[in-house]
Amino acid sequence: MPDLPVTGHTSAGFEPVRDAFAANFRDDGELGAGFAVMLDGEVIVDLLGGWADRQKTREWDARTLVPVYSTTKGISALVLAALVADLQAGYETRVAEIWPEFAANGKDAVTIGELASHQAGLPGFMDEIDPDLWLDPPACAAAIAALAPLWPPGSAHGYHPLTWGYLVGELARRISGMTLGTWLRDKVCAPKGIDFYIGLPAGEHARCADIRRPSALPELGDMTEPKRAAFGTKWSSPNRGGAIWREIEIPSANGHGTAASIAALYDAYAHGGTLAGMPLMPVQAFDALTRARVDGPDLVLNMSTSFGAGIMRNSHGLFGPNAETVGHCGWGGSMAIADRDRRLTCAYVMNRQSNVLVGDPRAVRLVNAVYGCL
Repeated sequence: MPDLPVTGHTSAGFEPVRDAFAANFRDDGELGAGFAVMLDGEVIVDLLGGWADRQKTREWDARTLVPVYSTTKGISALVLAALVADLQAGYETRVAEIWPEFAANGKDAVTIGELASHQAGLPGFMDEIDPDLWLDPPACAAAIAALAPLWPPGSAHGYHPLTWGYLVGELARRISGMTLGTWLRDKVCAPKGIDFYIGLPAGEHARCADIRRPSALPELGDMTEPKRAAFGTKWSSPNRGGAIWREIEIPSANGHGTAASIAALYDAYAHGGTLAGMPLMPVQAFDALTRARVDGPDLVLNMSTSFGAGIMRNSHGLFGPNAETVGHCGWGGSMAIADRDRRLTCAYVMNRQSNVLVGDPRAVRLVNAVYGCL
């Protein structure tokens, strides 16, 4: 069956972005993908291409949903920031003030800001668990809260690939009385008509793209306890892709959307915490969300990283030329970035995963093409 051509909209002057998108199919074996760009709040690129299924029978179209894994974190971090803004001490609030059980094993002084910036020392479970625990968010959050940290909280940072979402989700529930995904749906996505979900209703599952898994494991370097807890055990993650996994809320990992919907949400980062004219948080809360809280060697990822309160900063240069750009990547290749100086947002989604955890070359190629057109 012949490959499908690239479809969608590209504003005048951004034709090289379409060329770069097509090159991902021609040169890198893309299966199905979407790429969206917003500039000054307007959609200037919205490209689609390829197939939503491995058999190449279902076209990737504007309604195709795909899980974006950790690109979800940047969206969840916006929700957390909006909720934390109502706390008197903001991100300096101790987690245990909101969630007393979290104080177990010497974690009583950990702040929300430290937890959100991957400093809590809880990247995963060292001791064996039933992987189905990940499919019960309240029980999983309680189990994580009971853990002893793998390093003194606040002394270093190490990426929390899955546990971050359970911790942030439980905090959101205790602060607002709503689950994080429900708050996002009711307060943001439904009012603005944004097609993104953390907790995908069963009626939407037929729109989901098939995922082609990577053929190689991520490159993590020498295996350490934090890396093993995060990625290196048989129980480091749940069975992904089933109906239960799609329907529950994992604010670190199972957001489902389109490139256009993800760009629409990340555009809040390009506008100081305001989304399509709707302020999500005061400017002080946005600054607290996006400022660098950690910057240096990551105890889990095989690189140096810099994080705000859940959003990644462009210390590695993979989010374009502006060092102040923020964004996040998802397992296998998805990526979204926001450049406040340019009021620019880009979002890339796909269903053929690579083993790259941060800065998939396909996404970086597209972002660089956009900047080349500005």
